[in-house]
Amino acid sequence: MLEQKLRKETEKWLEKIEVERKKIKLIDDSKKELLNNIDAYISDCRHFLKEGKLIEAFEAVLWAWSWMEILLRLKILKRF
Repeated sequence: MLEQKLRKETEKWLEKIEVERKKIKLIDDSKKELLNNIDAYISDCRHFLKEGKLIEAFEAVLWAWSWMEILLRLKILKRF
């Protein structure tokens, strides 16, 4: 039951960040590697879900959100 709940919660946040990812862009293209980190964590989350590594998947989606929120607040990214 706990496993099912963790999977559902991870999938929910993964879906949300995939939608949000389409709405953000870099303000300065020289910082592209920072945006790549978000994409890598999203990709890692998908991979870990497929492998059944739910803790790692949840951790990856949290890191993706963290990177996005921090970069938005630092005005490295912007929503459009």
